[in-house]
Amino acid sequence: MKRHGLGLQIPGGTADILPREQAFARQLERDIIDRFTAWAYQEVATPTFEYLACINPHWEKDEKLYKFFDSEGNILALRPELTTPIARMVATRLNEQQLPLRLCYAGEIFRYQKPPTRRVFRQAGVELVGSGSPLADAEVIALSVATLKDAGVKEFQINLGHIGIFRGLLGDLGLETDKCRQIEDCIARKDFVALELFLAESGLEAREIELILGLSSFHGGEEVLDKVAQITSGEITSQALENLREVYRALKMFGVSEVAIDLGVLRGFDYYTGVVFEGYAPGLGFPLCEGGRYDGLLENFGFNCPATGFAVNLERLANILQAPECPQAELLVAGTNMANVIAKAGELRSQGLKVEMALIPMDKNCALEYGATRGIKEILYI
Repeated sequence: MKRHGLGLQIPGGTADILPREQAFARQLERDIIDRFTAWAYQEVATPTFEYLACINPHWEKDEKLYKFFDSEGNILALRPELTTPIARMVATRLNEQQLPLRLCYAGEIFRYQKPPTRRVFRQAGVELVGSGSPLADAEVIALSVATLKDAGVKEFQINLGHIGIFRGLLGDLGLETDKCRQIEDCIARKDFVALELFLAESGLEAREIELILGLSSFHGGEEVLDKVAQITSGEITSQALENLREVYRALKMFGVSEVAIDLGVLRGFDYYTGVVFEGYAPGLGFPLCEGGRYDGLLENFGFNCPATGFAVNLERLANILQAPECPQAELLVAGTNMANVIAKAGELRSQGLKVEMALIPMDKNCALEYGATRGIKEILYI
């Protein structure tokens, strides 16, 4: 039966990955996992879908989730990120292990977003669980830098912020929690038009609105922290400033120079509690990598434990790099006796060679012509 209409299309926000791109993406992913394991991170995997209550019970009305029911009536959801499932796994399966735990992963995530934004994409990342030290934050940020460098990204910058600075400033202004969340959401999405409209109706004074709108302008080196310290002396903000200063200085010990402080970095998930960061390449409007500290997340699963981590978007990373030609067979085996062709091809493959065999009997001229059309340089005629 022929397929027509929707049968010839794919859903919006998804993509077919052809041989050249897939070979490159697969090798890129292997190299990244190898980099993670070189830093003593151990690879884990979690289910593609989880109970909705695990992912976040407050997301039940969130239209970005792919939700469905199982045959027993439970509400399930495709994972929109991997940090929460790993937090669940640590709290339930690894809670008696010696801390800190260093875990890494690679897998697909699913978010219902408007095309052309991808709804299905792969991430690779790490979670460092069990340490609240600024050095732990610095380690995952330094690893993100090493990951981008090893992948071949020539130019990029890690923008470093702190959730506590933002929340401390808003707390000093006496804003209600719901208003703080709406402001945080606008800044995280970089939707400054919506932010201005919301602030105009917030009842805040002009100088307070100016402070919030100017948050993203605090960008640079350690001097940025000194400027913010002159604006506010609130306890939460002061502690966050000192914590960010310690992480920034620790990154210097790692030899990381591709980092700038940017207090407009807030991230999109509400579980972040401390240092947050995003990595950008020139001309790319979306982050290549992103992460931060989430000290309260594991407590939701009954295991009070600090943690930090990051993830790199493998599709975005592959797109800015030059994919090489798809690897072809090194050798073509052809002949008129197919039993001999099959045996020889198997023998050569056992030696580690990439071997293609002809599927029909052919003479030598046909074999040479076929090999040329396939881009195979060496022909073995039986």
